[in-house]
Order: sequence, then C-alpha cells, then structure tokens
Amino acid sequence: MSDAAIVPVAPPTAVRRTGLKFALSLVLGSPGGLCGVIILSLFVIVAVLGPLLTFGDHMEIHYLADKSVARLLTPGQHAPLGTDYYGRDIYTQLILGTRTALIVSIISTAFMAIVGTNIGLFAAYYGGRIDTLLMRITDLAFAVPFLPFAVILVVLLKPSLWNIIITISCLMWRTTARVIRAQALSVKQRTYVRAARVAGASDLRIIFVHIFPNILPLSLLYVAFGISWAVLSEASLSFLGFGDPNTASWGQMLYNAYISGSIRSAWWWTVPPGLCLTLFVIAVFLVGRELETYINPRLR
Repeated sequence: MSDAAIVPVAPPTAVRRTGLKFALSLVLGSPGGLCGVIILSLFVIVAVLGPLLTFGDHMEIHYLADKSVARLLTPGQHAPLGTDYYGRDIYTQLILGTRTALIVSIISTAFMAIVGTNIGLFAAYYGGRIDTLLMRITDLAFAVPFLPFAVILVVLLKPSLWNIIITISCLMWRTTARVIRAQALSVKQRTYVRAARVAGASDLRIIFVHIFPNILPLSLLYVAFGISWAVLSEASLSFLGFGDPNTASWGQMLYNAYISGSIRSAWWWTVPPGLCLTLFVIAVFLVGRELETYINPRLR
C-alpha cells in the first residue's frame, strides 16, 4: 500500500470533542442562542443564590405599623415587588420559585433522558420481540393523556413537589424513546458497528460505546425541549391546585392569585411569574433551536 493511500483517522474522543465544540460554537455564535444561554445562566444563578437574595421565608406574613396585614401592597411600598393577598412577599416567592422550576426540570428531564434513551437503544439494537414489547409499552404511554393522568396521580399520591416530578417523569420519556429508536436503527447498520460485532464486542459495549455516542446529540436536543415542557407541566398542575402548597413556585403564585380573586387587579402578583415562565421557555427554545441546527445541517 502506498503512502498516499494511508488516511489518518482521528480517535473517537477527538471526534467527539470536536463535535461538542462545534455545537457550542453554533449556540454561542448566533444571537438567539447566546441570548438563550445568558437568560438560562441568570435563572441558574438566581436559583443557586436564592436564599441569599430573599428576605426570609416565602410563607411569612408581613404586617403594617398598625398591626394589620400588609395585603396587596404595590411594589415599593413594603417589598420590592409588593405583597400578595395574604401579606406575603412576592419577590421572595418569585426567587424561590426559580429553584423549584430548575429542580423539577432537571430531575424530570434526567429521568426522561435515561429511560427514553435506553428504551430506544435496546429496542433498536435487539429488534424482534424486545423491540415489539418496548414499543407497545411506548404506544401505551402515548395513549395516556397527560393532564388527566397527572391530576389523578397527584391526587392519589397527595400534592407535593416530588410527586409532581414523578408524575411528569412517568410520561415524559415516550417521545425520546421513539425518536432515539429511529436514529439507532440507522446507526447500528454502519460498518464500524458490524466490525465491532465481528470482533467479539459484547452487546452492551456495542450499544453504549459505538451506538450511543452517535445518538447523544439527538438525546441532548430532546433534553433541552423536555426542560421547558417539565416547567410548564409543573406550572399547569400548580395553577390547577395540585401543587405543593408549602413550596414556592411560579404556578402556585398564579393559583393563589386566582383563588383570592386578585388575578386581574394585582398585576404585580401575576405578571412576574408569568414573565419568568415566558422567558424560561423562550430561552430553552432558543438554545434547543441552535442544537437542532447541529443535528440537522440542512437548517444552517
């Protein structure tokens, strides 16, 4: 073989590192992606430093000089963002609600990524009866409407933050499993996967060393979209009255404003959590959109 026929091949770790750098450059190189990263970074900082930025407990009732409850005070009168109908500080609720949103989104999407990705990988690799069984389970999950299922499950388990996370996680993996299976079916037909099988590599090694790195960007894309979906689901359940009454969340703030009859009059109570939900979802969408351009070059 001549020297001209020798083509150097980069090690898999180098290729993987280059791909991650390219994806990061796409996200940070576009105005939308950079804006999304900045907004999400601010939310993370607020969530981490939450106790240092607040003025006590979110359930604490504030009183005026005449010992009356500081009810529905506008911003600046007694607190930076005013008080609610029960005399509680809205600013503190908003800051601590950021931590709740991140906890729900991170744990739910981690479960979604682990369960959905593994179901898709094993269904695609083994095929046959295993594929049929796993995909029929996925079809059953698709047949369950989320909101009625979530309401019933939260009622049975009693409202709490962790029960909401369990409820969201039970159905969140289904789309990821279906998409990852479709991608893994294509990847497992490639030459290097067949070569690994002929060389005697175990099934788990082929799945997690040779197939998984190639579907990882797609899995991360659905993680990004799953984060916003989890936050909106928690806010929806809390707004319907099935959230944890002892935990500050953006949905719980809107629910309390609704049941007190102040949702239309006290704008300082409803606008901040609604604005935070909107900014959070938009930021995740912007980052996810740029990750999608990395997976699908035709979008560039």
